[in-house]
Amino acid sequence: MTFDFETPPPRAGTDSQKWQKYAGRDVLPLWVADMDFKSSPAIIAALHTRVEQGVFGYARPVKSTVDAIVEAMASRYGWKIEPAWIVWLPGLVCGLNVTAQAFAQPGDEILTLTPVYPPFMTAPKNSARASTQVPWLLDNGTWIIDWPALERAVTPRTKLFYLCNPHNPLARVWRREELVQLAEFCLRHQLVLCSDEIHCDLILDPALRHIATASLSPGIAARTITLMAPSKTYNVPGLGTSFAIISDPALRAQFVRATAGIVAEVTSLGFTACEAAYRDSEPWRQGLLATLRGNSDYLVDFVARELPGVRLEAPIEATYLAWLNVEALGLADPIAHFEKHGVGLSDGAFFASPRGRHVRINFGCPRATLAEALSRMKAAIS
Repeated sequence: MTFDFETPPPRAGTDSQKWQKYAGRDVLPLWVADMDFKSSPAIIAALHTRVEQGVFGYARPVKSTVDAIVEAMASRYGWKIEPAWIVWLPGLVCGLNVTAQAFAQPGDEILTLTPVYPPFMTAPKNSARASTQVPWLLDNGTWIIDWPALERAVTPRTKLFYLCNPHNPLARVWRREELVQLAEFCLRHQLVLCSDEIHCDLILDPALRHIATASLSPGIAARTITLMAPSKTYNVPGLGTSFAIISDPALRAQFVRATAGIVAEVTSLGFTACEAAYRDSEPWRQGLLATLRGNSDYLVDFVARELPGVRLEAPIEATYLAWLNVEALGLADPIAHFEKHGVGLSDGAFFASPRGRHVRINFGCPRATLAEALSRMKAAIS
């Protein structure tokens, strides 16, 4: 079976947040993590069938929806989970905020590694918790944890560690030995570990494999909140469906209490899309991965040959997001400069990188779109 990853869907003038940002301007939006591909045909067909039913009342997942997730975790990651461990959420960012409120008090601290997806830093602050950030180290083309700095960052008020696995924006896959060391760190300091694994189905390096943090041992599972969603992989973020996997009953109850009265329910269409994603869309996902690997290779080659002053500091191992160092260009505002030349990127400063040093580019788009965007970037720096 073949799938079309080359025809750009018409998104300008629609409800697309990604494209509305530059409405009326000739700017290709490669910023927010939202792909310019139609979702899998299985998801679209399932949604059509559900819409034909014509009733959209309050929804709860049926057994087949839950089974699809349980089976996907087992077949893809060798992680055997129980249906009771799943807590449904209307979005992964919501899960980060709930975790902050559930396991830390006002004034408590939440650790994370930067640069990182911005809600990792804003979620603690939204509820008067503190975000403590420890910068990654770049060592011979590999991003590594500064373990001494991480140890120094722990105080009596540190309660949580936010992990991005795989990491956004560094496109990095965590190795088992690193996760084991991080799990030991959290256990030793009695920290709850919140593991955002939303990009886990997008491993681009065939030699690497995603390891669910909670699958490492019963000890770390008992202190881990795993956040997942079909949204990034299957391009359905607008359907607002994600979930937490929490094996420990006490931890799960504490998390659920923090959702009471403030967290919206998942919709009927969200449940439908989720089931079709995990149960029926594996051939499409494999086609997507092949497309993203090709786009990644094209991007890496173009940057090396055609974009002097721009560099990739480490390999792209996962996701459809690349982290570009543009410091050598000497631009006071790289985002404004590239927008002026028709490309919309994400500002590295939002991820806690020094202003002017990095930009993030989304290559989850048809090759023609990516080629045009890179051509415009070349013109912008020539």
